[in-house]
Amino acid sequence: MKAARYYDRGDIRIEDVPEPVVRPGAVGIDVAYCGICGTDLHEYLDGPIFVPPAGHPHPVSGESAPVTLGHEMSGVVYAVGDGVEGLKPGDRVVVEPYILRSDVDTSKNNPTYHISPDMNFIGLGGRGGGLAEKIVVERRWVHPVGDVPLDQAALIEPLSVGYHAFQRSGAKAGDFALVGGAGPIGLLTCAVLKAMGVEVAVTELSSLRRQKALDAKVADHVIDPAVTDVAKEVRRLTGGKGADVAFEATSVNVVLDTLLDAIRPGGVITVISIWGKPASLDMQKLVLKEVDLRGTIAYVNSHPQTIKLVQEGRIDLAPFITKTIGLDDLVTEGFETLIHHNETAVKILVDPRS
Repeated sequence: MKAARYYDRGDIRIEDVPEPVVRPGAVGIDVAYCGICGTDLHEYLDGPIFVPPAGHPHPVSGESAPVTLGHEMSGVVYAVGDGVEGLKPGDRVVVEPYILRSDVDTSKNNPTYHISPDMNFIGLGGRGGGLAEKIVVERRWVHPVGDVPLDQAALIEPLSVGYHAFQRSGAKAGDFALVGGAGPIGLLTCAVLKAMGVEVAVTELSSLRRQKALDAKVADHVIDPAVTDVAKEVRRLTGGKGADVAFEATSVNVVLDTLLDAIRPGGVITVISIWGKPASLDMQKLVLKEVDLRGTIAYVNSHPQTIKLVQEGRIDLAPFITKTIGLDDLVTEGFETLIHHNETAVKILVDPRS
């Protein structure tokens, strides 16, 4: 079967690899679509980061580069291994793409399994990936999506990032949220916030992304920081109070600074983005306003609730799909577009069979 294989920085190859074997306790999935994630772009430009370098196997997967990429996937079950319950061939599913130690409790009783030692992701740390025609995944990480269209289902994984960020923030219906950045994760976080009854403002330089937030109806207010004082505008919109919660989704220091200015005293700033370098922080503002600064990574027991939001029609994922490409065009039409013309695209999906 065809698969996109990551060898090193700037070196991704479309190759033929053996089809995976369906083991006991595992599920065989025909991949329908796989999204290109910002993490994949970081690996291509600056990696290896999550990908274990060649000759340095991951302690859990035992694999190192080259590995198959792709962790935002949807597909159809084609086989189930011995002992698998609750799934059958033909079921539409998505993958919660974790690689964890075998002794980690991944039940609802453990709200921190996603930050356990040696955590990595399927499609980065090994165990196959969604940028291939097939994948075999442990039953624990496979979630049925019912009648959710498979192209939209490929966005469940990044939407779960936004859902977990919402949970981490403590936001509630009636709050005012400021989201810094209208890239894929910023927009999907906006979608979750709106579904939960939060009033949403987003600050974004790109006019195309600001318009996408409005067209997708995931933001009540869009602010161009090049022409508007964001903090002043947020205070105007909130009767002088400031935002109750804010979300940093850019890894750009000036955006973090803006959120700190715009948040109300006692408010919460949640940092979603992955930072490739240290940030600076005005500690005096943090202290004098008693701001709560929180980090968030990925998701934990978030997929079922996220899927439910989509099934109930509270979130429409269709507006965020920019285009679909074939596996052979992954770098030229996918990575290169998102690197050099990222303001023109939100989510590019890959159909591994086209």
